[in-house]
Amino acid sequence: MKKQILVTGGAGYIGSHTIKQLGEAGYDIVVYDNLSTGTASAITYGKLALGELADRHQLAQVFAEHDFDAVLHFAASISVPDSVIEPLAYYSNNTANTLNLLHCCQQFGVNKFIFSSTAAVYGQPADNPITENTLPQPLNPYGSSKLMSERLIRDYAIASDFRYVILRYFNVAGAEVGGTLGQAGKKASHLIKVACDAALGKRPHVSIFGTDFDTPDGTGIRDYIHVDDLARAHIDALTYLNRDVPSQILNCGYGQGYSVRQVIEKVKEISGVDFTVIEAERRAGDPACVIASAKQITQTLGWLPRFNDLDLIVRTAFAWEKKLNSHSITVPDLISKS
Repeated sequence: MKKQILVTGGAGYIGSHTIKQLGEAGYDIVVYDNLSTGTASAITYGKLALGELADRHQLAQVFAEHDFDAVLHFAASISVPDSVIEPLAYYSNNTANTLNLLHCCQQFGVNKFIFSSTAAVYGQPADNPITENTLPQPLNPYGSSKLMSERLIRDYAIASDFRYVILRYFNVAGAEVGGTLGQAGKKASHLIKVACDAALGKRPHVSIFGTDFDTPDGTGIRDYIHVDDLARAHIDALTYLNRDVPSQILNCGYGQGYSVRQVIEKVKEISGVDFTVIEAERRAGDPACVIASAKQITQTLGWLPRFNDLDLIVRTAFAWEKKLNSHSITVPDLISKS
């Protein structure tokens, strides 16, 4: 019998890529999503239960109608600048709604949980690459709301037979290598997507927020992970939890950083378009450099990334954005060298 999995936020960017891999692996999937940022067309496997995590009664009904083996929790608000402006909204959606989900797990005896967390919990550590033992010191309400959710999960696990894998994402980018999925959020603000949009004339320019960071070219440095590799980490985490093993907190990144300027130049190179770039002031809550240590996830889950290549990440992202723009372009063979 196929194991039934609840995926919150499965219509979104990372959730939809993970659902595709879950479906291909034979899991029976129920997606719980309000479609505020995701799209129903991105759900390639399973069925959609339209609902709000804030509505605990509605959420409990979905649990009661199914026999879930595990929960993958993607649903969240993720913009650092927005979290600074609207902190209470972030604590409501990211922290309080995680608590609602945990209550349902407790009520219906679901004891396996995979949580989408973020490198934002670390803030700006003194040393890079960042290990899982680095003291979390978030700089913004987004990171704080995720860290509070982590603590809820950890404390509940200590008091019960509940087990979890918390995955701390670094900068997720790119699109599904077959060209069927990509970033389609209504308010997506990730650098590579924004730069691809500018190359396609969908935005007038790209802004660099801060050119005076303590980095080689003055712009922020981030560890970019391809979304297909990140989706695979969730499949590996689910396989891990199916054994009698301890809970884990794991970084999801490649251990290599690129600056904002380097990323923009790569998009210009791939697209062949010299779009306008504007230098602006730093945004509140943005750290200078964030690079992951991926040693622990590799050792614990046996996770082996396939797409650690900025060129490939940008090519898949740009091909997807062109497809959205024209609805007719054929995505080329982007993984012939992998």
